[in-house]
This record gives sequence, structure tokens and C-alpha cells, in this order.
Amino acid sequence: MLRRYRGRNLIDLHRFNYRIINQNLEMRPIITCLILFIASVQLAAQERREIFFADPTIYVSEGKYYLTGTKGSGTPPGFSILESTDLKTWTLPARASDSIYMILKKGKQTYGTVGFWAPQIFKEESLYYLTYTANEQTVLAQSGSVLGPYTQRHAAPIDGSEKNIDSYIFKDDDGKHYLYHVRFDKGNYLWVAEFDLKKGKIKPETLKKCFNQTEPWEATPAYKSAPIMEGPTVIKLENKYYLFYSANHFENIDYSVGYAVSDSPYGPWVKQKDSPIIHRSIVGENGAGHGDFFEGLDGQLYYVYHVHFDKDQVSPRRTRIVPVTKQLDPETGLYKFTASGNGVIVPVFTQK
Repeated sequence: MLRRYRGRNLIDLHRFNYRIINQNLEMRPIITCLILFIASVQLAAQERREIFFADPTIYVSEGKYYLTGTKGSGTPPGFSILESTDLKTWTLPARASDSIYMILKKGKQTYGTVGFWAPQIFKEESLYYLTYTANEQTVLAQSGSVLGPYTQRHAAPIDGSEKNIDSYIFKDDDGKHYLYHVRFDKGNYLWVAEFDLKKGKIKPETLKKCFNQTEPWEATPAYKSAPIMEGPTVIKLENKYYLFYSANHFENIDYSVGYAVSDSPYGPWVKQKDSPIIHRSIVGENGAGHGDFFEGLDGQLYYVYHVHFDKDQVSPRRTRIVPVTKQLDPETGLYKFTASGNGVIVPVFTQK
């Protein structure tokens, strides 16, 4: 007589266990595939992630784009760089031996200990120059390669007479250089001065303020602050100078980009009524501003800029790129600029 086990005889129990074992064996390949799929998704998420450069700039050279900007806390003081061939996917330079590639580091051959902001790369003959902000001073370093390292013979700011930030070097058709930057006077205001690139100094007698805060879009009530106009970029088209700048406090959701036009690099500047040309209402994200224009490998004009982390949080600020169309107005003889809000590029970092 067979023994009973909780209502089953031993033969039934053996059959029941055999079925369970077989089912588990059949499920193993499915479970294994599921685990591998989840792991691959997690790995892809780690290897492809958004880029968080604030105050970004893109330099184009020999079929490649080079992206740098202000990094947040937790990174070494200085500036790192990424490269790309399509603006969408970015990697570390091939010569990188670490998880980050620094083109300028805090040290004896570079000015500054804190507040490394708003870099810009400029080339003259065989030398590459990097202007940036540190210790609330504009600084000029140089290198024989776009990938650096950028250093100074003597660590010093461009003009230490007073605080100044957000530098941009513009070279005119006659070979003269001009330094556009921000100075403080109960607010942030744009200034320009002729610049001696070899000496790395401005000509103080040429220093001139560009303009005051005058337009409603430059001071919206979403975030009250002193007047702020910063992040300059200058383009020359048919003997007209176009000065692009960001206005409002960077924490303001209405931080945005507008422009003014002049017949001279010193002004007077006429602010354009279609400003701002880059704004949350156009690109769909808050705090859109402080970047740089560049011409893509496809001949398209682009503007690289930063936006707030999300609708409730400012930092870390995300990097964005938007195509911009310029069109000549036959009535005024001036170009008008339009950002393609539907064409915004979200650049991502991919490890090789």
C-alpha cells in the first residue's frame, strides 16, 4: 500500500515535481534572455547620456566638432572637451586615457582657482587660444592644438583693473581683434575694447559700454534681479555687425537670446524687434541661452546653448543645439534670424 503525503500518494507527488522541474527548465532560456535584455538596456543608458555643459561653445575644425563649456560641481577645476562628426553623438577624444579629457586645468600655468566659466576657442595662424572666466576675471591661454593643453607663460587675467567675465574674441576684416565681455555696475553689462592678441591685453582707451537694459524681454517678472546682459557672440554680414547676447538672470525661465546691429564694432547698437530669437516659447525648454554660433559641416548655421534641468530645477543645465536660419530683409537691408524650434538637437555622450 502506498504512503500518502498531504493527500497525494508518492507516485502522484513524483509526477507533480517532475512537471514543475520541466517547466522551470523551459523558462530558463526566457529568464536568461530577459536578464540580458535588462542589462543591455542599463548599459546603453550608461553609455549614452545627455551632456551637461552650461555656457557652451562649439569649435569646428577638419571635419569635426569640438564641444566645451562650464561644468558643474564635482568635476576638476578647468575645462573638458568632447568631439563629434554629426552633432548628435559625442565622445572623448581618441587620445583620452581617462573618463574625462581636460584641455585646461587649474595649476601654475593657468590663472584662476575657482569659477571656471564660459570658454571660447579662437584660432589665429598656427595657435589656438582659449578665453574663459576664472575668479571673475577674463583670461587668455594658448596651445598648439585644439585639444590643448591650454596654458599661460605668466598666469594673469587679461584686465585685472576690475571684475569682468564672459569673453568673446571677434576678428574684423582689417585684422583688428575686439574683446566683447561683461563688466559689473549694479548688474551685468556688455562692453567692448580693441584687443592685442599677442600681448593678451585690451587697449584701455578703446573700452566702451555697448548698451543698457531697455527692452521688456530683457527683464521679465518671472525672476526679479539687477539688469543682466551677458554671453556675447558677434557675426559680421555685409558690413553690419550683429551682436547676440543673453538677458535676464540665468535662473529666470525667460533667460533667452536676442540681438542688436551696428555699423561699427563699437556701436551704436540698434536692438532688433524680433528679439528674443531663442526663448522657451520657441525651443520648448526653460532658461534657453548663453551659447555661441557656429557654421556646421553641412553649411547650416547653428546656435549651441544651455537650458534648465527641468521645469522645476535649474541645475545641472543641459546642452542643446538649434538650427538657425538667416534671411535678408530687402526693406531694411538687415538679416533676420529664426531658430527652428522643431529641429532642436539633444546631444548625447557615448563611450567608445
